[in-house]
Amino acid sequence: MRGVVFDGKQAQVVDDLEIRDPGPGEVLVAIAAAGLCHSDLSVIDGTIPFPPPVVLGHEGAGVVEAVGSGVTHVAPGDHVSLSTLANCGACADCDRGRPTMCRKAIGMPGQPFSRGGKPLFQFASNSAFAERTIVKAVQAVKIPQDIPLTSAALIGCGVLTGVGAVLNRAKVDRGESVVVIGTGGIGLNVLQGARIAGATTIVAIDANPAKEAVARQFGATHFIDASAVADSTAAVKEILPTGADHAFECVGNVKLIRQAIDLLDRHGQAVLLGVPGFKEEAAFQVSSMYLDKTIMGCRYGSSRPQRDIALYAELYRQGKLLLDELVTEVYPVEDFAKAVDDAHHGRVARGVLTF
Repeated sequence: MRGVVFDGKQAQVVDDLEIRDPGPGEVLVAIAAAGLCHSDLSVIDGTIPFPPPVVLGHEGAGVVEAVGSGVTHVAPGDHVSLSTLANCGACADCDRGRPTMCRKAIGMPGQPFSRGGKPLFQFASNSAFAERTIVKAVQAVKIPQDIPLTSAALIGCGVLTGVGAVLNRAKVDRGESVVVIGTGGIGLNVLQGARIAGATTIVAIDANPAKEAVARQFGATHFIDASAVADSTAAVKEILPTGADHAFECVGNVKLIRQAIDLLDRHGQAVLLGVPGFKEEAAFQVSSMYLDKTIMGCRYGSSRPQRDIALYAELYRQGKLLLDELVTEVYPVEDFAKAVDDAHHGRVARGVLTF
């Protein structure tokens, strides 16, 4: 079968992948569509260290082909959106409703794939850049069959992360102000999360002026072209003189993390969603924090996928959550290199690979 494999030096499309049968508590899914996320590119460029060879992809949707023993919530033929959280469901964090903190879901990649008799790792417990993948039952969330799978694929990472950061982690409230730094796939979902939450002033910042129209479509009330102003922080302060209630950094740049902190009003929250290099450090003025300001990390939108994916699917059906509009371009998996190039150059909000 076809898939995208990173061997430690390059990523390429291959056609000789094999996958084992699902075991107890597992689901075999025929992938229909998978979004190309920055995290996949970060494995290729080394920002996210991951053992090769690995089948890439982690933002997918498809149709259940087979289930292992003990799986009852999905059945062959069901449409599913996949999460990356292979959480155990039984530890203290899972029991408290914090599956993103499950230690058994972090740093333990499996090897359900093989190629030429040699095992390959699974990225993010998912590997959606393959015609078929195996996930734990908890990762497969049934969705209505009237949702296009090219759109449903994006729920499992970009939407869960961006919208979840607003609703679950920051808990943005009605009437509050939000600044979003970076309007890629994650930033756009933060924007629509803020809109859904009822924020009244939503400022988007991006160095690409072409992003303004889509940023406003997703919920931005103001747009600042960082390439056209001498100081984007000062430009935000013209809109929000006392600062923002919430600032989301969605790029992964330590200078922009500092900007997010500097933009906060009293009792404001800076939420870090972008991923800098693992050894990078950010600086901030400590004295500014004593006005009850908070710097918050956020893993995967602090989500509970079985609950949240179903919620976002319903919000989409009600016209409140934008999914189709996230899909800028659809590529056959053979055009993976073109999809990567378009993503690198900011030509797409989200590119989606299809099988």
